[in-house]
Amino acid sequence: MSPFVLVLLLSCFFLNVSMAHERTFFSGNLSDTETILSSLGTFRFGFFSPVNSTSRYAGIWYNSIPVQTVIWVANKDKPINDSSGVISVSEDGNLVVTDGHRRLLWSTNLSTQAPANSTVLAELLDSGNLVMKDANTDAYLWESFEYPTDSWLPNMLVGTNARTGGGNITITSWKTPSDPSPGSYTAAFVLAAYPEIHIVKHNNATVWRSGPWNGQMFNGLPDKYTGVFLYRFIVNDDTNGTVTMSFANDSTLRHFYLDYKGSVIRRDWSEAKRNWTVGDQVPATECDVYRRCGQFATCSPLKTPPCSCFKGFKPSNFIAWNTGNSSGGCIRKAPLQCERQNSNGSSADGFMRLRRVKLPDFARRSEASEPECLRTCLQTCSCIAFAHGLGYGCMTWNVSLVDSQDLSGGGMDLYIRLAHSEKPDRRPVIICTSLASGVFVVAACGLLVQRIVKKRRGRKNGGTEAEEIFERVEALAGGGKGKMKELPLFEFQVLAAATDNFSLSNKLGQGGFGPVYKGKLQEGQEIAVKRLSQASGQGLEELVNEVVVISKLQHRNLVKLLGCCIAGEERMLVYEFMPNKSLDYYLFDPTKAKLLDWKTRFDIINGICRGLLYLHRDSRLRIIHRDLKASNILLDENLIPKISDFGLAKIFSGNEDEAKTHRVVGTYGYMSPEYAMRGQFSEKSDVFSLGVILLEFVSGRRNSSSSLLACAWSMWKEGEISGLVDPEIFDTLFEKEIRKCVHIGLLCVQEAANRRPSVATVCSMLSSEVADIPEPRHPAFVSRNGVSEAESSEASNNNVTITDVSGR
Repeated sequence: MSPFVLVLLLSCFFLNVSMAHERTFFSGNLSDTETILSSLGTFRFGFFSPVNSTSRYAGIWYNSIPVQTVIWVANKDKPINDSSGVISVSEDGNLVVTDGHRRLLWSTNLSTQAPANSTVLAELLDSGNLVMKDANTDAYLWESFEYPTDSWLPNMLVGTNARTGGGNITITSWKTPSDPSPGSYTAAFVLAAYPEIHIVKHNNATVWRSGPWNGQMFNGLPDKYTGVFLYRFIVNDDTNGTVTMSFANDSTLRHFYLDYKGSVIRRDWSEAKRNWTVGDQVPATECDVYRRCGQFATCSPLKTPPCSCFKGFKPSNFIAWNTGNSSGGCIRKAPLQCERQNSNGSSADGFMRLRRVKLPDFARRSEASEPECLRTCLQTCSCIAFAHGLGYGCMTWNVSLVDSQDLSGGGMDLYIRLAHSEKPDRRPVIICTSLASGVFVVAACGLLVQRIVKKRRGRKNGGTEAEEIFERVEALAGGGKGKMKELPLFEFQVLAAATDNFSLSNKLGQGGFGPVYKGKLQEGQEIAVKRLSQASGQGLEELVNEVVVISKLQHRNLVKLLGCCIAGEERMLVYEFMPNKSLDYYLFDPTKAKLLDWKTRFDIINGICRGLLYLHRDSRLRIIHRDLKASNILLDENLIPKISDFGLAKIFSGNEDEAKTHRVVGTYGYMSPEYAMRGQFSEKSDVFSLGVILLEFVSGRRNSSSSLLACAWSMWKEGEISGLVDPEIFDTLFEKEIRKCVHIGLLCVQEAANRRPSVATVCSMLSSEVADIPEPRHPAFVSRNGVSEAESSEASNNNVTITDVSGR
């Protein structure tokens, strides 16, 4: 071997060793040359100097990207002029930045102090979030995601957050590319009748607005943006003063940032180009500029000049308009009939439809039906326009119409009130007398039919379960009528055709709540359809819970819910299809276990932990799964694990750490003792289940009657675990790693919940960031309590429902 190759190999080796031992957290000081690294090496926190600057700032940046990309800055308006800066955790638990003269330049100013006897740590997560946490409880005391600078990363919240004193969480541009002090522009989540995103200048002048949010997308963003915005943004209102928006994405190498010129830009890292590529940008055209054409006018980027008055309107200043200054907007050519003092014998006002437009600013909102929306606007002279549909409900405008734009794709129809004399012809104008009377007749007939149908259904079964499902989903999703309309729904005929009428040849398996079928939609997409048993009351609960929970979450290691179907008594959930089935299909079958070597198993373990960490800490909701087990871990074509089955999941509020139920549901062998015996569950309940899965990974055996825990504990005490390891995966090269997994698994299944590590700690242990792993104590042994030993059987007694899994 040549000396050059030897030196190169040694350099790579020592580089990997050094990265493996870099800290992800600290509780003391960081000097100017010291940093911490997130567990997967994505982000780094420490001191940096911007491009073309020698000033020093404390901040977070992408670690493995050659182009300096800073996503967060602490002392952004108080730079340090030399290398004397120190980042430290102060005695009162705050993270502070000081210079060589010990002057305080920045502090977290914690509103919640940790207990006196606890240690406060600063930790950098793989999401790019820097958190201050209590080392004893892992409770977050502060996080950088709640105080962003110019970058918006996946799962970062913007909006009004009660936890930060009700202040607005916004994104603010840098002053220049070399100066991170607050610049001239801010991107904010604006709460009006409909949520919107605005870019504003320092004088509160709006520069750009997204258009209203309908629960799935922003009206003002045309079709070319749907790959980014549709179904990715999530708005959450906890009704306690916190209304926030986040976006989900599998990759941290895609994010939004607000540049110093006032544009929000989506950046994607291109490994081929070794640089960032600009995905989308707003404002993108001159028509995106707020109020570009003034009031009662629309802007079209495909026309020259771009501004034109609505039909029935004329420029307020012809001279200025003809010279290209359209800021004065337009005025009516003729007054409305309802505004005239004497309107006897005159024809009534009407409405003209404008197709595919960005809806104007300052809309008012109501839950009126489309006929009621039209009728109300007709009867109110101050109502100058209305729109209805696409999840927006009834929208009306009473003052003026500003910031409208023609959209070649997407958009929505807007109906503008015109004087009768200004209608172009009778066809595009909706005349109040004819249409309103027609609508009234149709509505009356519809109500009559609905009443008859309801009465007949009531005679049969006292109301359909479908109506109950709608009510429950609406209640759990935050209340309000029409919430169900925002959920993706499949027609029964579509799913029947996709599964060949639910044929046995397409049946993938049978769960406690009903069979699962493989299907193929007409456009070629493969799906998995869970057809909930009509006889199962739990099936109804599962559908309601799963639709509410998983439809709001997106992560690489969570299965994706594509939609649901409610047709009469039929209730179905539609998921992305996982071609490699579930984990138990391989682990517990000696002929298939060899398909998963140790390296593959270890990758799957890490994926499960990342998915569970997202549920517990990194998503905008805190979710306790309550039924984590091998059969609920699905594998895609690349053997990437996906946590599934959220029918039993529980959403925790921000200050909730533990809950109790009188109806215990779950799978025997995976349930923690405090949950099985007392109905208490928390994050540590899922950790117990994770520990069982870890031991099953190593051994290839089910935890039947807790025998696996007893066996693992006995061998651990004797210091000999080789007899526990599945012979198909045992390799002396990985013996240390396998032993570590047994060690962590036993820590997770300890009887006392407070002794079990958090999922975040488990992730750190698996990635070798925690050198000193504590010794496990006696594990829990859950008694069977008379549950049948038949495999996958169910028993119910005193509101306890347990699925028992026995060995084959």
